[in-house]
Amino acid sequence: MDHREHESPSLDDLAAMAERALATIPPMLATRMGNVRFLVQDWPEDETLRNLGIRSRRGLLVLYRGTPLIARSVMQVSRFPDHIFLYRQPIIEHARRTGTDLARLVRHVLIHEIAHHFGYSDADIAELEARPD
Repeated sequence: MDHREHESPSLDDLAAMAERALATIPPMLATRMGNVRFLVQDWPEDETLRNLGIRSRRGLLVLYRGTPLIARSVMQVSRFPDHIFLYRQPIIEHARRTGTDLARLVRHVLIHEIAHHFGYSDADIAELEARPD
């Protein structure tokens, strides 16, 4: 038995998992992502949780911070890249609690977060996720 089987993935491991997941997102999303950066942190910041009204730091798996594409004007020039934060500990805990494959969960939260900010409904997102990788 591999000793890593019982270890949690590191920040770098989760970032690599996210990169692999991004390579599989539907082209209709990938081509519209623009200047979005992905960051992996262990936990969300307390201030972020307060601003979102979330009581438990385990309650936030992923967060988009920026100006959604659907809210931008043609004349708007973005000075800073948008960010999607993946929170390692809550993602790992959720995967363990629900028995969900970690790579599948990472892909799900990325697609879900990206798609919502491009104006897709939950039904649209479910259809996108059902497509083969």
